[in-house]
Amino acid sequence: MEVRRFDQILAEHPLFQSFDAATIALFAGCAKHEHFRKGERIYSEGTPADRFYIVTHGDVALQLATPEREPLITETVHAGEMFGWSWMIAPFRHSNDAVALNEVRAISLDGKCLRGKCDASPALGYTMFQHWVPHLLTRMQSLRLQVLDLYGVKA
Repeated sequence: MEVRRFDQILAEHPLFQSFDAATIALFAGCAKHEHFRKGERIYSEGTPADRFYIVTHGDVALQLATPEREPLITETVHAGEMFGWSWMIAPFRHSNDAVALNEVRAISLDGKCLRGKCDASPALGYTMFQHWVPHLLTRMQSLRLQVLDLYGVKA
């Protein structure tokens, strides 16, 4: 089995493809491998958001706690997708729970490390936000449609 470096993996991901090799190397310096077992909680709502994840294998449920029923799954994230965006915006707290639906392998990127690199290079931070905010907008619009569907409201 070929061992691939973080910079190689990130360079192939759609959210990183527009960055040059030097920038991807900066991102890779904040990365590490993660493994979660089926049913394991990756993070909980309200806890510090100190990293985000790129799923390389498995599925993750993003869910909201509800007072009178089981947690509501708002999105299922699969291999190749990212989750845990709360590291980008103060107060850096998760707004949902993330739970492994099966065995999950992921690459995590340390949010504090990335924020430090962006503070040191505002141009990097601006470019990163330009590339990633459209992805976040798409996910928020999808969530909005799910909420409308849940409550039976016609969009």
